[in-house]
Amino acid sequence: MAPSTPRVVVKVDLKKKPWEQEQPLHNRWHPEIPSVAQVKAGEFFRVEMIDCMGGTVKDNSSSADIKHADLSMSHCLSGPIRVVDEEGVAAKPGDLLALEICNLGPLPGDEWGFTASFDRENGGGFLTDHFPCASKAIWYFEGIYAYSPQIPGVRFPGLTHPGIVGTAPSMELLRIWNERERQIEENGVKPFSLCEVVHQRPLANLPKAKGCLLGHIDKEAPEWERIAKEAARTLPGRENGGNCDIKNLSTGSKIYLPVFVEGANLSTGDMHFSQGDGEISFCGAIEMNGFLELKCDIIRNGMKEYLTPMGPTPLHVNPIFEIGPVEPRFSEWLVFEGISVDESGRQHYLDATVAYKRAVLNAIDYLYKFGYSKEQAYLLLSCCPCEGRISGIVDSPNAVATLAIPISIFDQDIRPKTRKVPSGPRIVRKPDVLKSTYDGKLPITKNPSCST
Repeated sequence: MAPSTPRVVVKVDLKKKPWEQEQPLHNRWHPEIPSVAQVKAGEFFRVEMIDCMGGTVKDNSSSADIKHADLSMSHCLSGPIRVVDEEGVAAKPGDLLALEICNLGPLPGDEWGFTASFDRENGGGFLTDHFPCASKAIWYFEGIYAYSPQIPGVRFPGLTHPGIVGTAPSMELLRIWNERERQIEENGVKPFSLCEVVHQRPLANLPKAKGCLLGHIDKEAPEWERIAKEAARTLPGRENGGNCDIKNLSTGSKIYLPVFVEGANLSTGDMHFSQGDGEISFCGAIEMNGFLELKCDIIRNGMKEYLTPMGPTPLHVNPIFEIGPVEPRFSEWLVFEGISVDESGRQHYLDATVAYKRAVLNAIDYLYKFGYSKEQAYLLLSCCPCEGRISGIVDSPNAVATLAIPISIFDQDIRPKTRKVPSGPRIVRKPDVLKSTYDGKLPITKNPSCST
């Protein structure tokens, strides 16, 4: 007998705001957020979700929606979904949730997405000291391919994936998160030399009531304020999975998530049509509304059997990911290298973040020679299927990071040429990305060897 169509367990209405949905969404992690649906192990089910900005970013000719974005509202997740076995017994703390991605994609009739970088004073990004202005590019989908009017001359197949998949933390794990992240924020930048090179702020996104959505817990409920002050933001990846942004986590992939509360309370969201390794511009994938079709199983006591704690408690574990067989095929790549030396020429010790920043900056300046603005290159490298690698991490003092760009996504040959190129004005591709002004006063980092 042919398998049944997936049961829709979470449905969204794109005409409604996140808190107006029939099954209200949530944008925090907390064990007391009640489940909105239940699934059985082995069941084939479908989850719909809205984009990472909750529908506030529009398909228009302005980047004002990015410049003035309310980041306290980001990552409205579908769920939590309670998981039980075939006998109806809920997943228990210590189990593993084995989740298989059977199908995924944009919602029918909504085949578009966006890539953006936030204003330096409001979120920023990996290269916010170089690109402090909010910017945006719109992408349209033609089957598996994406193209953007703001970044002409580029077309590539997407590797669609969820940015966020995770289970609810226990109260003990939530306290661990909040304590360690609060220490970073309270201690400031002085203990971290990397903060002199990577300028994205804040250092951590601590719990706050502003913008907090707690699903079925109404704002008028007596427990709302307490939970809102405890609930963890969804921005970083953590022990429960969360915002891992693994670009290859597409059709056929499996995720083995630790279970910390009864029922697991699975949540997902932040759908991406495509993403480059690192998602460097922060709002950097092709963000979209979308769906996942899933199956899951419960591996009883799987945390103890398969996950080794790396920390002071048994809760200090991480998920395991099994990448599926579906991905674009590229045979030719142009690879850019970076080392642990920052833009001022200062040597850092085996710092892979500094090395990756250098590799990205090298790629951006290279693409500038082929007619792309640096803002176009920044957003493109954030969302196209480029591959980031740590190539060396032991040869002191330099870590070596690389960024590989598939050559075939361009409508021109971007490889270096042996023939002499005629001198003349640089060919500029128009139009450019949608860009706002930067009204802050923080200094902009520039390459001292480059006049542009």
